[in-house]
Amino acid sequence: MKITPLGIQQKQFRLRFRGFDIQEVDEFLEQMASEFGAMQRRIEIANEEIKALKLQIQEYAERQETLNRAMENSQKVVAQINANARKSAELIIADAEVRAEKILNRAYNRLTQLHDDMSELKRQRVQIEAQIRSIIDTHSKLLDISQQEIKKIDEEDSKVKLLKHP
Repeated sequence: MKITPLGIQQKQFRLRFRGFDIQEVDEFLEQMASEFGAMQRRIEIANEEIKALKLQIQEYAERQETLNRAMENSQKVVAQINANARKSAELIIADAEVRAEKILNRAYNRLTQLHDDMSELKRQRVQIEAQIRSIIDTHSKLLDISQQEIKKIDEEDSKVKLLKHP
């Protein structure tokens, strides 16, 4: 048998000799019915709150699951981005190494060419110096010969002067 506030209010007791005070019993039953009704309303409100909280918990659990899936997907994307970045960096480094090797080869070739050019210029300088020395020697000899001829001419002139002045 389910007890309700109305059931408490309408409850009738059999009368017996030397029984309870009817008015006091009625007042008590009225109080009980009121308290029982208030208790039932609180229970109904608590049950509704429980239902609402269960719904919230379910929504939070769904959100949590969605967030977990999103987090897993984000981690996969980040891992993929990192892998792609590593591959890209490796390609950039490899390309840079190839370029650096080419630059070094060009620089080495240029250095070799410069050394060859310097050797050629040294050889040419030595050759030019030898030619200049030869020219200077020739001119020096010509000057010596010219001075000797001038001396001879001067001597002849002085002999001719002596002959003219007797």
